[in-house]
Amino acid sequence: MPALRLFDTAAGGFVTLQANGEQSMYVCGITPYDATHMGHAASYVAFDLLNRAWRDGGQQVSYVQNVTDVDDPLLERAAATGVDWRELAASQIELFQTDMEALNVLAPDHYVGAVEAMPLIVPAIERLLHLGLAYRVKSTPGEPDGDVYYDVEAAGKHAVDVGAWTLGAVSGLPESEMLELFAERGGDPGRAGKRQALDPLLWRVARDGEPSWAGGELGQGRPGWHIECTVIAQEYLPAPFTVQGGGSDLVFPHHEMGAGHAYSLSGVPLAKHFAHAGMVGLDGEKMSKSKGNLVLVSKMRAAGEEPAAIRLAILAHHYRSDWSWTEDGFSDAKERLERWRTALAVAPDGSAATLLEEMRAALAADLDAPTALAAVDRWAERALAGGVNRSAADRALVSDAVDALLGIEL
Repeated sequence: MPALRLFDTAAGGFVTLQANGEQSMYVCGITPYDATHMGHAASYVAFDLLNRAWRDGGQQVSYVQNVTDVDDPLLERAAATGVDWRELAASQIELFQTDMEALNVLAPDHYVGAVEAMPLIVPAIERLLHLGLAYRVKSTPGEPDGDVYYDVEAAGKHAVDVGAWTLGAVSGLPESEMLELFAERGGDPGRAGKRQALDPLLWRVARDGEPSWAGGELGQGRPGWHIECTVIAQEYLPAPFTVQGGGSDLVFPHHEMGAGHAYSLSGVPLAKHFAHAGMVGLDGEKMSKSKGNLVLVSKMRAAGEEPAAIRLAILAHHYRSDWSWTEDGFSDAKERLERWRTALAVAPDGSAATLLEEMRAALAADLDAPTALAAVDRWAERALAGGVNRSAADRALVSDAVDALLGIEL
């Protein structure tokens, strides 16, 4: 595997990942109430490519993924369906992990839930309060006393003093766009009593009818979203770890705020690099729960569709691109898979080494799966053209390589 080049969102350009023998990656996990739609699948397949490329290059990889197993959307879905939120979370987590296994996504070394991490989260928020980088909001109409918020302005000044994070360091967005996205993605810019509209929630004190946990000096409650991932990553990975990954909808506020939390807590950046996968639509429209147009991996599997073909349909698109799932695209993937399998039976002698080199070069160039797929297409075309000596050794190497690098079992 040549040196890996990856597009770093925070840097705004391509970076070369140093091959020092050990790599580490944190990819934000699901909120378990609608697993696993095609957007989920595409994101985890994308970072599975990075995991596989590192491993092919002889790197030891530490991989952590969280699961936000207590959050407003989960609680709302549980209430709407009359299912206990814990049962809903457990069922969707199991379904997600089954889908990932079917899609041949290598499992993380640690898969950590927010509930499980509560003993780590509470002291971290208490520390931010003691540092003067968080504050309590006094009671306002309709809200109880004591919600804890992160002070982005104070945190930015503190980070500058020690040489690092300020708001916008990851996303590079203007404040007007931050405010818009903050409101769309779980923030509460209009909450009365906050020092700054973009200050994110760290601890939500207990409300009637909501689950809560002992929060020490914070009181009963539950954590905000961003601090969860920060604390889990700091507990299980080096500081800084190599790559923070997720969908492009996580750039702001989630990864921006997480990076700030980490620096405030430790004085060390959370991650060296930030990489993001594009969004997936359906037939040219945004895929969303509200539209009811989610393409679910589990439903496709239940209908008899082969997971390898689903994965191949995803890999036909560069991981950073926004694209739409279509029946035509899926049909193309199934035909491609069948063509590759037919070609494998007549693998030409001496053909595997060149194919392996081309696949590695493609993945080293910002995980360019479509180019890697095109290389396999050319190899298959040559094999199916006939007139060459067949080779069992080449057949075995091509099969291994396509599985190891692309995650496609032939």
